[in-house]
Amino acid sequence: MGTWGTGPFDSDLAADFVNDLEGLTSQKVIEVLERAFRRVTDSGARVDGGDGAEAVVAAALVASTIPGSGMVIDPDDGPREPLPQLPLALRSSAVLALQCLLHDGSELLTGWVDSADAALWRHEVHRIAETLGPIGHEQ
Repeated sequence: MGTWGTGPFDSDLAADFVNDLEGLTSQKVIEVLERAFRRVTDSGARVDGGDGAEAVVAAALVASTIPGSGMVIDPDDGPREPLPQLPLALRSSAVLALQCLLHDGSELLTGWVDSADAALWRHEVHRIAETLGPIGHEQ
């Protein structure tokens, strides 16, 4: 897996995840996003780095659909087609997954060689989670 930065779209896994959304029906897009979150929340004590990377990009995509959120995705990184209307419950699923990633059992949390990069990654994940809102908060 190639990773070139600390942002949610800065890896080959993220690019593949976004590309896999192309051409899917609205319901399938929602299912793919939900599945990315569920793989993390159901993973137990150790979250796989690939699953974690997909959950972060999925959470950023969900956050980008919130009106006025300020979560802007570079057109080169995001899907070519706009995301469908997403159910509000997807926000809670995303926040739960991000919380799992921020605990010690996540390969993404512990896998950074440079501590400054680790801090930047944590900051970005926190920013996405804050944009999504508190669990159970339906805007």
